Amino acid sequence: MRSIRLLVLTLLILAVPAASFGQFAISVMIAPPPLPVYVQPMAPDAGYLWTPGYWAYGDEGYFWVPGTWVMAPAVGLLWTPGYWGWSGNAYAWNAGYWGPHVGFYGGVNYGY
Repeated sequence: MRSIRLLVLTLLILAVPAASFGQFAISVMIAPPPLPVYVQPMAPDAGYLWTPGYWAYGDEGYFWVPGTWVMAPAVGLLWTPGYWGWSGNAYAWNAGYWGPHVGFYGGVNYGY
């Protein structure tokens, strides 16, 4: 009986990390508003990278998440911004990510 409990506990411990890697996808029928034009603030110090703002979607519709200066999680990594893209019959959010080069980001020129 004790070995069965130990086996069940082991399986539960292994299942929790696997479940935590799931992603939440969002898609909406309404296009996001145009990106606002604003002056990018000065970098707070050497080594910071600008992560531009974006339109997020919540219970009350789109809302603006402002850009910010951040330190890369590792030397040499660059930020590819997230973007809303048309996918079949809805707009879908494509999340941003850190990588060794800037990847596709919806064709938006973020400048810096």
